[in-house]
Amino acid sequence: MARVCQITGKRPQVGNNVSHSNNKTKRRFLPNLQKKRFYIPEEDKWITLKVSASAIRTINKNGISSVLKKAVENGNLVY
Repeated sequence: MARVCQITGKRPQVGNNVSHSNNKTKRRFLPNLQKKRFYIPEEDKWITLKVSASAIRTINKNGISSVLKKAVENGNLVY
């Protein structure tokens, strides 16, 4: 599976490791992804999503239903 958040669409970013002598080598900054189950009371079912830690905070704040609806509108989630 790709390292992409299903809610926010966060992906790995590319940057540099910078040594003490200022040598630069390429590296990847990976999103903090977790596999998490969420309960949707309207549909009375559980779904498993691969979400970033910031997306979990957003779901806790706004509720799973509204966040899923917004993710489908943005095209991040096929639901």
